[in-house]
Amino acid sequence: MPTPPPTGPLVTRDTVFSRLRTLGVEPGETLLVHSSLSALGWVCGGAVAVVAGLLDALGPDGTLVVPTQSGDLSDPALWSRPPVPEEWWDTIRATMPAFDPLVTPSRGVGVIPEAVRGWPGALRSAHPQTSFAALGARAAEVVAGHATDCRLGERSPLARLEAMAARVLLLGAGYDTCTSFHLAEYRIPSPQVRVGRPGPDGWEVVTEVSITSERFDELGHDFERDRPVIRGKVGAADARIFPVADAVAYAERWLAVHRPREE
Repeated sequence: MPTPPPTGPLVTRDTVFSRLRTLGVEPGETLLVHSSLSALGWVCGGAVAVVAGLLDALGPDGTLVVPTQSGDLSDPALWSRPPVPEEWWDTIRATMPAFDPLVTPSRGVGVIPEAVRGWPGALRSAHPQTSFAALGARAAEVVAGHATDCRLGERSPLARLEAMAARVLLLGAGYDTCTSFHLAEYRIPSPQVRVGRPGPDGWEVVTEVSITSERFDELGHDFERDRPVIRGKVGAADARIFPVADAVAYAERWLAVHRPREE
């Protein structure tokens, strides 16, 4: 049988640029983007075209930021998709390559962040599991000082983005991907967890705030109901734009009431 034609819509670099400008993305601003390429439609040029369109909209004085997480650098005892035999665990811990911001690929955040990570001039923060990559005028400011024992808290790019009055763009992605909500988890009582990972000197274990996106979809629904959120379309994708600071402040109040996790 012949392959059916793509359903579209056809999306180009200029589509991304023009729609983002229509939605109010401003030249010179700093934008934290969570994205899904497949949600956009049929994209001519794929992730590269989307990144180029984002950079066009932000202009030479703007800054594009994306999550470049590498959660697979973790304890094999916790793996479930798929799990690995217990007899492998010690060997995996002993031989897993440590995080290298120039080499380690992102995982689980989509192909658009991976395109940003490899883009000429991109800078990446230092956390081995929850790094961010940035391109543009304030990229160095965004990624500097990401503490290796602070995944998404006060010493991560999220706190810098909040202070810089950056905005979030959810581009075909849901509120369950909104990393800004995690910063709120560091500002309310939250349990601690031991996190294992490969380090520069071998396997290491650090104590961290326990983070989870559980109920973030409900949190996002209420946030959008109560706070100003710009909504529109880019291709077939739903797009939402809002300040990082608004998301963090709202989540701090909401989580304390609706999802308390104090030990």
